[in-house]
Amino acid sequence: MAVFTEVSEKDARELLRRMSLGSLKELRGIQGGIENTNYFLTTDQGEWVLTLFERLSAEQLPFYLYLMKHLAQAGIPVPDPQAETRSGDILLRVCGKPAAIVNRLAGRSELAPAPVHCAAVGEMLARMHLAGQDYDRSQPNLRGLPWWNETVPVVLPHLDAMAANLLRAELAYQNHVAASPAYAALPRGPVHADLFRDNVMFEGDRLTGFFDFYFAGIDTWLFDLAVCLNDWCIDHATGAHDAARAKAMLVAYQAVRPLTAAERELLNAQLRAGALRFWISRLWDFHLPREASLLKPHDPTHFERVLSQRIAHPLALD
Repeated sequence: MAVFTEVSEKDARELLRRMSLGSLKELRGIQGGIENTNYFLTTDQGEWVLTLFERLSAEQLPFYLYLMKHLAQAGIPVPDPQAETRSGDILLRVCGKPAAIVNRLAGRSELAPAPVHCAAVGEMLARMHLAGQDYDRSQPNLRGLPWWNETVPVVLPHLDAMAANLLRAELAYQNHVAASPAYAALPRGPVHADLFRDNVMFEGDRLTGFFDFYFAGIDTWLFDLAVCLNDWCIDHATGAHDAARAKAMLVAYQAVRPLTAAERELLNAQLRAGALRFWISRLWDFHLPREASLLKPHDPTHFERVLSQRIAHPLALD
């Protein structure tokens, strides 16, 4: 999250009036992330998050907003988009940008997770996947393989020879995997696709919510699980696999939705795919940055290390 578009208190008060969400007490920009403008809105009726979408179009946004609404109605703890009082619309317009207001989730991010936190994420992720099966809108993962193929040539000139060779080789491998019968057999549906530690809330050991669904799309559930394993279940300093946390997540996930034979076969390939996706996007954001008043690009070499670890040390399922 970051602030690309400045929202005034006057703008916020007018919006809250249209939404019947109370009188403004505080408007505060949110740091972190790199895609959208985000503010905390505190009113006399509660706490909300206002998001102005800087890259996603008004045509793309209903998929994300109605997915959150669908999951919230199914009992998954996700932000619930609020509707304008008169129109009933959940896709808004603020400062000339498409926007949304959702309820602010309770709790805080757990940035040093223990196995109990990883288990909670695994269980809720499986529940989310099953709850999304009957969602009736469709949109591809916009940061999937076609985007990787388009973006790698753009970022390659910024890399040294060793990193460039690794990036080319892994992209070729992922294109090969995507053409395989095993990949075609993977179960798929709506995925979060960005469920990092800072996108999950806890109160103690209890998971209170998933948020930031604006990279969601239709993709393989295994890719979604791999993205989680690559963030929650590694040592951040080295990118090395953490066996205890990974086992906790995998056991809890499979207690709700057991992995299929194809998923077990391709788990390591998807762990590599998850690392590649975020290495590419961080390279893009780092070397081709946009202006923002609270923008801090992530270090792209982190996921280069994660990818190298996943290649060198494949995960063996019990």
